[in-house]
Amino acid sequence: MALFNRNRGAGMAEMTFIDHLEELRSHIIRSVMAILVMAIVIFIYRNWIFDNIVVGPINKDFISYRVLCQFSHWAHMGDALCMPPVTVTMQSTTFGGQFLSSITMAFVGGIIAAFPFIFWEFWRFVRPALKEGEVKNTRFIIFWVSFFFFCGAAFGYFLLGPFTFNFLAGFQLGTEGMIVTKPTFADYLDNLTNIILGCGLAFELPVLAFILTRIGLITPTFLRSTRKYAIVVILIVAAFITPSPDWMSQMIVFTPLWLLYELSIIVSARVYKQEQAKEEEREAEDWE
Repeated sequence: MALFNRNRGAGMAEMTFIDHLEELRSHIIRSVMAILVMAIVIFIYRNWIFDNIVVGPINKDFISYRVLCQFSHWAHMGDALCMPPVTVTMQSTTFGGQFLSSITMAFVGGIIAAFPFIFWEFWRFVRPALKEGEVKNTRFIIFWVSFFFFCGAAFGYFLLGPFTFNFLAGFQLGTEGMIVTKPTFADYLDNLTNIILGCGLAFELPVLAFILTRIGLITPTFLRSTRKYAIVVILIVAAFITPSPDWMSQMIVFTPLWLLYELSIIVSARVYKQEQAKEEEREAEDWE
């Protein structure tokens, strides 16, 4: 796949391998600079961000706990979605633990905040290799990739995170009181990072379906045929991450993941239809 230099005039001269590396390096440098800028801002306001954002999912006054409990009562479900408050006391076992964790917090936050710019730089590097029709079909891709990423990150932070930490903090092995859970901040931050980034990437499923269908690796028929297996997997995941075994709380987690899969099928079907139309046009031109 040949890339072309956008700055070489109307001729669009083909770039050499070294030119590719130079172009890629410039995009990487700008992306890293964006991450560093956001990380510095987060580090400056680290105390406020820690108190109001980072420890939110383990705060008994977190908005998700209140909203879910209110929704549970409104839907006449009783306390099915009312998670019992847990007290989590974090610790640092090394002198530099809090400082290093602050840097990690700032760096991860910088990646999340700068994600649209990072993908924009990646798109600027890839775009010259695409044909004019392919570029036209990927209109608003930066918006949609960023939109699904932040939706997934919000899902992980506001829903999956509270469920996960509430369950793990309240889980007791053996006789009550024999084992006390006192996680380090680094451990908590690693788990929160995995949840947020993992959900952010998982919510890119419709975008992934768009790309894989475009290049011919999957079809909507394949996604429909594997729907029943996908539903089973999603149900198992929902059962593991919900704090109580009742089906209503599991449905709160299952529903958005299932809708995401169904949206991927719709996206794949639309792209597949467009590709089939293009193929028919090419065959008609060949007959002429």
